[in-house]
Amino acid sequence: MESIFGKRIFVSGGAGVIGSELIPMLHNSGADVLVGDLKPRPSFWPSSVRYRQGDLNKMTPQEVCAFCPEVFIHLAATFERSTETYGFWQENFYHNVLLSHHLMTIFKDLESLRRVLFASSYLIYDPKLYSFSEPQVQARRLREDDPILPRNLTGMAKLAHEIELRFLECFRKENFSTVIARIFRGYGRGSHCVISRWIRALLRRESIQVYRPEGLFDYIYAGETARGLIKLVEHSDLNGIVNLGTDRARRVSEVVEILRQHFPDLKATTGESEIPFEGSQANMDAFQAATGWKPERHLEDCIPLIIEHERQHLIEEALQVTRNVLVTSASKKVPLLQRVKQAAAKLSPDIRVVAADASASALAKFFSDGFWAMPHLHELDATTFTEACRARGVTQIIPTRDGELSFFALNREALKKAGISVMISAPEAVEVCLDKLRFANFGMQAGLPVIPAHESLPANTAGAWVVKERYGAGSLSMGLNLPTAEALAHSAKLQAPIFQPFLDGMQEFSADIYVDRRGHMKGCVVRTRDSVVNGESQISTTTANPPLVNVCQRLVDALPFYGHIIVQAFVDASGGVHLIEVNPRFGGASSLAIEAGLDSFYWFLLESQGADLRGIPFLHDPARRLRQVRYAHDLIEEV
Repeated sequence: MESIFGKRIFVSGGAGVIGSELIPMLHNSGADVLVGDLKPRPSFWPSSVRYRQGDLNKMTPQEVCAFCPEVFIHLAATFERSTETYGFWQENFYHNVLLSHHLMTIFKDLESLRRVLFASSYLIYDPKLYSFSEPQVQARRLREDDPILPRNLTGMAKLAHEIELRFLECFRKENFSTVIARIFRGYGRGSHCVISRWIRALLRRESIQVYRPEGLFDYIYAGETARGLIKLVEHSDLNGIVNLGTDRARRVSEVVEILRQHFPDLKATTGESEIPFEGSQANMDAFQAATGWKPERHLEDCIPLIIEHERQHLIEEALQVTRNVLVTSASKKVPLLQRVKQAAAKLSPDIRVVAADASASALAKFFSDGFWAMPHLHELDATTFTEACRARGVTQIIPTRDGELSFFALNREALKKAGISVMISAPEAVEVCLDKLRFANFGMQAGLPVIPAHESLPANTAGAWVVKERYGAGSLSMGLNLPTAEALAHSAKLQAPIFQPFLDGMQEFSADIYVDRRGHMKGCVVRTRDSVVNGESQISTTTANPPLVNVCQRLVDALPFYGHIIVQAFVDASGGVHLIEVNPRFGGASSLAIEAGLDSFYWFLLESQGADLRGIPFLHDPARRLRQVRYAHDLIEEV
């Protein structure tokens, strides 16, 4: 038997019913655990458990390789009740068949992998073995070598992956061993099983409907399932298929009577049904012989745990709110909206991305889940704006225009108290960055390599100048490489001009940065600005530039940034960095940084739900060069 102390274990679906029991056990045994799941991270888990929230069909090989797992426990799956609905057709394929294949495609060639444990199901066995036209005196003890014929789509998906693992064993058995646990009638805290459904109904003082009370099932509590799975990890010499149940069948009527002990006023009606009488039970002989273990807790011990869990869940459910993301000044920022929607989809299919713009005809309305023709912010106070967000179920806001950043920075704490998170830096950081003269002066005082700026031309100076607006986006009215006389003439056309020395022969770069809630630079992606139109990169290429990254780190340490920011800089022939300005928001070409690993919107959504990003790696290879070309694209749809 091998100890799991120190082992790196990846658990898919680890925030589910079984996983919620399993993960604390693994952690307490000294394992280094990474969990992947669609659900938010359970609040009661130890902080050292790493967590990757989102759709695991979107998981990349880079994410897995960064962890170097030795053990893969595959729990992630979707289920329905005994009778699957028509709509389950696609859900089963995506979250069962496709997901299992996708994850194993990533894991099968990992050099670090030593053990694969797949949570399968007794639904694989031929129903003729345990389904009857009359009630049974005792259940059929199903053996691992009994005939198989999956009785529904879930069973089919489980069998399909069992066959895939058997296929891989032909080629990879020298690299990793595989064990498949066919789990029997599971129940637990947060389950969708009939026991949990009945308890929820009883807590709401509703009657319960009972079908086939004579039926016999092998009910195994999720905590016992978790203990069994750990035994299978520890006994690495046990390969192939094993049953996992209690080896003790209980009648449905027994479950009702146990519930009656906790709900004396329980009212139950027996419903008519055409389904067969079930009489199934796990034959645990092989499991017990190999591990020396068998489940010890049964319905009487575990139902009280579920009752307490469901009672607490009812309280929390009453406090839950709709979670929508608002993208302000969305205008025609279609690539930005698409990236936000991708990030939201990684967390939950229920999150809607709402575009807001002062123009009711903004293109963004055709690419969002909802649209708000929002008044200009100067027409709203913080209270009115907050109430409007609440009415739309908005819990996260992503500002995208310079002119609105001050409003959100000044009101971010008030919005936070109202349950609305904003991807915006502190007011002092925003104000410094929106004022180009103030930024230059601040940078010089902080010892940063900024390009000097002046309100008026210094006396008796030679050379060429750059003249631009002090506030806002000054690219459209900028004068470049102007002699003194022309610089003065150009400045007369501007509202608040500033003057900076023109630096010739240098390459221009942008650095996209995400700063987390702790004020730490989570990641930085540097890109060249190969072709610039109206101040935005139309062609941009990622590159490596450690000196610029180091300057960005110093900048982040000097100002209270949060969220996505963009640093613009020149780099001279000797590698020296010259900071131009900072935009404390997501930019027009910043989607390239997301593709390169700077997952800003996903990270922001995670943090807004209370997640700690320290356990989530920044997966970026500076040597891997990506080019982005921005171009117009047509949308054609049926109306």
